[in-house]
Amino acid sequence: MKSISTEMSRIAEGLPSKSAKIRALDAAGYKRADIARFLDISYQFVRNVLVREPPKSELPRPAESNDPGDVESQKLRIADDGRVVIPAEMRRAMLVDETGMITARIVDGELRVLTPKAALRSLQRMVREASPGGVSMADELIAERRAEARREDGE
Repeated sequence: MKSISTEMSRIAEGLPSKSAKIRALDAAGYKRADIARFLDISYQFVRNVLVREPPKSELPRPAESNDPGDVESQKLRIADDGRVVIPAEMRRAMLVDETGMITARIVDGELRVLTPKAALRSLQRMVREASPGGVSMADELIAERRAEARREDGE
């Protein structure tokens, strides 16, 4: 038991709270009863910590990205006044910026919500797919405008 206790001490060392220690020991595969004995707390406290969501301060912050992310589906409630609260994790994955502006539409009965950043990325992807490989559309436009200007000057 001494080596298990030593290993548990190593895992829990430096963690800021009992809850953080409980989560770390659980992630390492220790049983709830062993965690309770090791931390000298009740089994019920260990269970409550593990079945509840960790506080936001303990959640890992995702790296800022310009790429939209994926989040598992969740049930959201529509209030009587029609409001829907989108959880923070989903807003981050959607790339909602500080303005909080989104565009929404209904397609085949589905509510589709789009942020400006996501809309821009989608548009850029469509342009990339539509343009021939290795050709700069900006360079083509400049060449066309110069040819047009030469034609007008020659006429």
